[in-house]
Amino acid sequence: MNVRWVTVGAFQENSYLLSDDASRTGVLVDPGAEADRILAMVDAAGVRLEAIWLTHAHLDHIGAVQAIRGVHPVPVLLHPADLPIYRRASQQAAMYGLPFDQPGDPDGTLEDGQSLVLAGGDFRVIHTPGHAPGHVVFIGEGVMLGGDLLFAGSIGRTDLPLSDPARMEESLAKVAAMDPALVVYPGHGPPTTIGDELQTNPFLSEFHAA
Repeated sequence: MNVRWVTVGAFQENSYLLSDDASRTGVLVDPGAEADRILAMVDAAGVRLEAIWLTHAHLDHIGAVQAIRGVHPVPVLLHPADLPIYRRASQQAAMYGLPFDQPGDPDGTLEDGQSLVLAGGDFRVIHTPGHAPGHVVFIGEGVMLGGDLLFAGSIGRTDLPLSDPARMEESLAKVAAMDPALVVYPGHGPPTTIGDELQTNPFLSEFHAA
């Protein structure tokens, strides 16, 4: 499984393409902005897009959804708890003075423990609320598409509307118990590993001590 990404938009968000060389199929995770650059990444990889998976619905993670669906009419999947945020994304963008193409509603839902199949490889959906009520991460073989749960040296904000610091702590405890070798591809910033964050991330220090 290949993981490619481009960093896009005013919030410097990482938009990911998961692809399989053998089947030439792929999925996009969190296409946040600059749809032309994301589409160019898909074209350069030479894959057939099968779906769009969303870790959560903040505007910087869904801003290119509508434009990409216009070119690749694939299903968009989102945890239902984030649907209110998704539907208000254009209003949030207006507060920042950003242009935004409000996407139509998702085509399907994501649930905790759900298995998603890409070219024979399984990705498990883990519900990790805190930054957003419907935030999820996608766990594949040796990799985690982590959205805004965990960053190199930091974590996602919990002072936003519908964020919940207590639930964030519970979600961080979940990932802290995962394989330390798991490579985390976050929504912002460089890749890291669970092990590195347990050693160096001040927000995970309590779990390292345990």
